[in-house]
Amino acid sequence: VQLQASGGGLVQAGGSLRLSCVASGRIFGIKDMAWYRQAPGKQRELVASISAGGTTNYADSVKGRVTISRDNARNTVYLQMNSLKPEDTAVYYCNAYMRVSVSKVYYEYWGQGTVVTVSS
Repeated sequence: VQLQASGGGLVQAGGSLRLSCVASGRIFGIKDMAWYRQAPGKQRELVASISAGGTTNYADSVKGRVTISRDNARNTVYLQMNSLKPEDTAVYYCNAYMRVSVSKVYYEYWGQGTVVTVSS
């Protein structure tokens, strides 16, 4: 079971990017999915999260510029980022709580990270 993130890149300030993260493997269920980011020299922080039912939560720093969504049929979470700023530069990680056996227990998984660089 793994999470595979993609979609990062270099973009000018004011531009847009769409990140994707696909969960693959033997998955019995997925609860919350989220995107975190870690800028150089800083701690990892939550960008946005979405529940299985679609309830979303955003960091204040990205509200109004970022939209998180998910496709439960494809086990995929997306992060649409608009009006990007240089301070959005970071490695973006996807995160998900997944059930990977008949047990009721959900485990936390992390993707490998995708780099977003916003030039001024």
